[in-house]
Amino acid sequence: MSGDLSGFSIFELYKGEVDSHLAALSEGLLAIEGDQGDLSEIEQLMRAAHSIKGAAAIADIKMIVELAHTMEDCFVGFQKGVESIESARIDQLLAAVDLIGETTQLSEDELDAWQSSRSDPCLQLSNSLREPARESKPAATQDIAEVEPDPVAKTALQTETTTPVSKELLATQKPLTSSNTPLVESERTSSAQAETAGSESSVERKPEAVTDQRTVPVNAQNLDRIMRLASELIVEARNLQSMQKSLTALREVQSSFSQLLERIGGPGTTTGESDLVRNELQRIHAATDEILQQHAGRLERAIWRSERTSTALYQQVVGSRMRPFVEGTQSFPRMIRDLSKALGKQVSFTVLGQSVAVDRDILRKLEAPLNHLLRNCVDHGIENPEERRTAGKSETGKVTLEARHHAGMLTIEVRDDGRGIDVDSLRDKLVQRNLAARSMAEQFSHAEVFEFLFLPGFSTANEVTEVSGRGVGLDVVRSMVQDVSGTVRVESKLGAGTTFTLRLPVTLSVIRAALAEIAGELYAFPLAKLHRIERVPIGAISPVQGRLQFTLDQTSVGLVRGTEILNLSDNSQAEDSLCVVVIGQVQHLCGIAVDKFIGEQDLVVRPLDPRLGKVPHVSAAAVTEEGDPLLILDVEDLLNSMGQLLGEGRMRGMTSLATHDKKAVPKVLVVDDSIVVRETQRQLLTAMGCEVDVAVDGRDGWHALQAKAYDLVVSDIDMPRMNGIELIRTIRQDPRFVDLPIIIVSYKDRDDDRLQGFEAGANAYLTKGSFHDDSFTRTVTDLIGEMD
Repeated sequence: MSGDLSGFSIFELYKGEVDSHLAALSEGLLAIEGDQGDLSEIEQLMRAAHSIKGAAAIADIKMIVELAHTMEDCFVGFQKGVESIESARIDQLLAAVDLIGETTQLSEDELDAWQSSRSDPCLQLSNSLREPARESKPAATQDIAEVEPDPVAKTALQTETTTPVSKELLATQKPLTSSNTPLVESERTSSAQAETAGSESSVERKPEAVTDQRTVPVNAQNLDRIMRLASELIVEARNLQSMQKSLTALREVQSSFSQLLERIGGPGTTTGESDLVRNELQRIHAATDEILQQHAGRLERAIWRSERTSTALYQQVVGSRMRPFVEGTQSFPRMIRDLSKALGKQVSFTVLGQSVAVDRDILRKLEAPLNHLLRNCVDHGIENPEERRTAGKSETGKVTLEARHHAGMLTIEVRDDGRGIDVDSLRDKLVQRNLAARSMAEQFSHAEVFEFLFLPGFSTANEVTEVSGRGVGLDVVRSMVQDVSGTVRVESKLGAGTTFTLRLPVTLSVIRAALAEIAGELYAFPLAKLHRIERVPIGAISPVQGRLQFTLDQTSVGLVRGTEILNLSDNSQAEDSLCVVVIGQVQHLCGIAVDKFIGEQDLVVRPLDPRLGKVPHVSAAAVTEEGDPLLILDVEDLLNSMGQLLGEGRMRGMTSLATHDKKAVPKVLVVDDSIVVRETQRQLLTAMGCEVDVAVDGRDGWHALQAKAYDLVVSDIDMPRMNGIELIRTIRQDPRFVDLPIIIVSYKDRDDDRLQGFEAGANAYLTKGSFHDDSFTRTVTDLIGEMD
């Protein structure tokens, strides 16, 4: 046995062990702050502190040994009743948890420098823990709170654990201090009023810090390959079912064959001929019967075993990627506690659905968006105690984070019982920010007004603070949700609270989809994104303001043929009714007419070759249970592009519309990722007499320019995939578009932004306030001339 221990690191073992104990300490401290010291909880805290002390001793980190020992003494005092559990003492113990946590973000080479720089704060904190707790903040604790985290540890934390999304939100997550204490609870523990100033904290008890679960590192790519194979095995098992159906059909043929045998020997045949034919047929019949008898039963059993095994394999592999929702929420109770104290508010925080299984990749991406939504609830939503008393509410506001599986999707809700969103005030802010004219803002529904909350740079805060007001956050939330093919929705009632609902896929490897045929080709619509599938009579479809629509549950639904939106040839015959796939949300429904609906299937998602880039309206490919290839449609992309065909009011082969003037109508392409802005521009341009197409981002706009000639392009700047500046530069590099007029319409109004736009090749630069007056229409007229 080799004695080489060069690759062995005691410090790495220390970090791995201490991480789990720190999580147990944080949760336990918040819990005992609310229930005033359940003995079993204090005992677990003692064990966690003791384990940290032992690990630090082995790693030779003496200052952590001393600090953990002092924490252990505090817990002994709680257990024996020598010391009461005060909010100030919990603050000190949480500060100790934070200081110990800094060591887990260090490399071994950085440890000595960290100990030198943090020895004094650590000693001060240890001394303050030995003194009797005071309800006012002790000087020692104040010193600790004002000491910035060690630069080495802070850099390591940001580099190793911060995702690109959370980096954008990092500026709003500075340490905060105040005198009030929040209420933190979970679905398992009921709240009990603490003796301190509104301080109450409890969380669901998790297993002890050190568990006996065995973990094996698995390369993520290998795990993905295993999952894909397991998923395909399910499809293969279902292919066997098709074979079984074929054998059943063969058995029926054999039965008919037997009947023919009995009829041989009738009039017109000689006895010798009949005997020869009969004998031969009997021989064939006996052979086929033997084959059927041997294999039919075996096939049936093989199908059952294969499907059972493949399903178990797939579930096991998927399960290895799934983690309980609570693992992604462990930092939130502490964040809510600190933030509410800093803002002088009392907040009860509840996490529901802690055991709900979530894909580990999605769970990791959720941390920063959920953090921002929860901070919004505390800062914008929950009122201060005096305001809540005046409104007849409890002084303690409620913030709830809930996860559940519903209709094959993961649904996450972040809700509060605070002041809600004042829609009228939000409309005023749209006008003040020049994002909409007053008359247009008044026409927006609540859902359309709430859409502006997700614009980059938009904020409802009246002033910028450490917590909020910078307009960074909700647009990042939406971007993350859309990255995993999810949706986010806002609902609010003034005086009653606000709810953000995120709908995300449980896993991206297999989806349940509705299969439809369009122009003889198979396409799949993800079932989770469908609203309904309807058979609509032709008589129920009517043109309204240049659009085709029908009424569904008292809601107007715009309609286009699938062949049009997918640019396929339409060879369909006249029909009395159409099969329509309805997509979108209630406030914005669209219908796609398909040739016929095939049924539902589970499909293994096969990503498209990256060399293809983004294929319009397509998200992935798949193979049906029968082995037929198909494309999975991108429902969000379809929704964003529906305005193009609906605006043109075309529906070939279904109904005739009024003919347009033979005079050429100016064709305008609007490129913007906000549906509200796109629709506003489309209405203005249509009213001017233009024919308007829309694109959801720069790349989609570039594809549109390849397929059709335009007289004008109107583009935003900030868009996913390809922004407006990149689009304009790409356009100007193509000799065909050197003289194509381009207008930038953006919320950015700095001189640097304008200069960048003009340097890229724009002919005009307007802010979105141009909708408020005639600046936009006047500029369009200047560039492409007067219209009839």
